[in-house]
Amino acid sequence: MAPIPSAAPRPVPPRAGSRNINGGEVDFETLKTIIHSKLVEKLDLSRLGDLEGETLRREIRLVVEHLCDTENSLLNRSERERLIEEVLDETFGYGPLEILLKEPGVADIMINGPKNVFIEKHGRIIRSDVTFRDNAHLLQILDRIVSRVGRRVDETTPMVDARLPDGSRLNAIIPPLALDGPSITIRKFGSKPLGLEDLLKFGAFTPEMVMLLEGAIKARLNIIISGGTGSGKTTLLNTLSSFVQSDHRVITIEDAAELQLQQEHVLRLETRPANIEGKGRVTATDLVRNALRMRPDRIIIGECRGPETMDMLQAMNTGHEGSMTTVHANNPRDAVARIETMITMGGVEMPLKALRHQFSSAVNLIIQASRLQGGPRKITYITEVMGMEGDTVIMQDIFVFVKDGVDETGRCFGHFEATGVRPAFLDRFQQAGIRLPSTLFQQRVLGRP
Repeated sequence: MAPIPSAAPRPVPPRAGSRNINGGEVDFETLKTIIHSKLVEKLDLSRLGDLEGETLRREIRLVVEHLCDTENSLLNRSERERLIEEVLDETFGYGPLEILLKEPGVADIMINGPKNVFIEKHGRIIRSDVTFRDNAHLLQILDRIVSRVGRRVDETTPMVDARLPDGSRLNAIIPPLALDGPSITIRKFGSKPLGLEDLLKFGAFTPEMVMLLEGAIKARLNIIISGGTGSGKTTLLNTLSSFVQSDHRVITIEDAAELQLQQEHVLRLETRPANIEGKGRVTATDLVRNALRMRPDRIIIGECRGPETMDMLQAMNTGHEGSMTTVHANNPRDAVARIETMITMGGVEMPLKALRHQFSSAVNLIIQASRLQGGPRKITYITEVMGMEGDTVIMQDIFVFVKDGVDETGRCFGHFEATGVRPAFLDRFQQAGIRLPSTLFQQRVLGRP
């Protein structure tokens, strides 16, 4: 009996996002990789060296469009445009990161390996659809970022702080320390920093508080901005800089330059890690000591986190009034304790009472910035440092934020209050020609008569 012929096999439908190239099934990511590699082969680097910016991008775009037509003419218009943009991002920018960096409303980007990307948007952390091909792809993008600012990341130095061209701050840690692949955290700062009007509109503080802070900057009080991670310390420091007199010479010192001060006469200094031989390291302490010889009117340290804290207090005590810095702490009293700890950990042998006296004579004002439940950022305390009483640093709150509760969306809400305390530094205001309304410090809920 003759065998019954078998039915012809059914064609397997292509996967979503796949296209046929030369008879074979290729998904979108593979197609992008093929076109990108062929683009590199076709580029005439000697000719491209004469082109810059948008002109260069337009030239490359024409080549990519031709490659798209050659490799796969079955792409629809939206897929073709997406492919072209992503290939251009791989060539000129930071690959899949470009999508998140351009997306409005994103405050933080958190990459936990190539396939797990999260963003903070409008105060909430959500998972992103953006992914990287593999660990090698993510490491390639990371190396492109850090090499542009003279940093490196490899097995010998698996942790790095860097910055993006728009001022956004990046921290990365890679295997073998990060077990699930390279981990990157980016704190986004827009090319146009938030200004005073923006923070007032968002309710970060009130006009009465702004009047005091403006007077404090112009009267050259020494200020510490305290707060937790993501509480808005850097944004507040940038905003307060708009009150600095235009004829003042300001020197900034940072680990990764992210301050965007709104002054003309600003000199920016950045620390440097050791090279591959373990040499050439320049610390914040080195830069503070050098800055003292550069005729600064004010010194601003992006964040005090080590031995440079003592040098900063010394600078505040030796004629560089109006200096500012930030520290990580949950409230003004904790900020004092943290500064004491950082100084003692730096190897300074000084009696605690003498150290506190040094602090109380150097610092005039502590501004506490907080990120509340649900995402809103507020100035929760404006506190004056009064001096010493026995072994204790005496402080008094001038303005405070009082939490009233949490709304149906999970966001904390509350109100600002003036405590009724009249600051002792008002004589400094008068000497500087600054006049504040007599009712400014009356005890009341701010925003009400």
